[in-house]
Amino acid sequence: MTDLVEQIVRLLDVRLLDPLEVLLDGDDTVGALRDLVRLRARRWADTMEHGDDRTAVLTAARLIATLYPSDRAFDPPPDWWTSPLGQAVAVRAGHPWSESVSYAVAGAMLGITRQGVHDLVRRGRLPRHPDGGVPSEAIRDRLRAQKNEETS
Repeated sequence: MTDLVEQIVRLLDVRLLDPLEVLLDGDDTVGALRDLVRLRARRWADTMEHGDDRTAVLTAARLIATLYPSDRAFDPPPDWWTSPLGQAVAVRAGHPWSESVSYAVAGAMLGITRQGVHDLVRRGRLPRHPDGGVPSEAIRDRLRAQKNEETS
């Protein structure tokens, strides 16, 4: 299993299946659901990593909405972006619900320090958003370019 698949499975186990197992008093059906989640997690990860942009972003959005339900817009802490799921989302969508991100979040998404982001902005390698921070799509584009260089 890839790190992304493992993270998806682990999050679904903890947030959905473990509570369901408690509610259903250990019913065998939960075991079957765990098997199904493992199969689907592979498919979701593959879609986010290799599918077309629209499908990848929709898959990520469905997972985020399920795993991190809230009445507020999704705004994870900077370290979330360093996780396999965070990196998959960053590469495919940038921050899907925010036009710009802080230097700290941009750094986490890019795997560098906040100061590193500041230096990239100062040197014109990353644009500065008019409202502050860095445009989310600029982070996405930089990550995609890095991935393309790695595969070339």
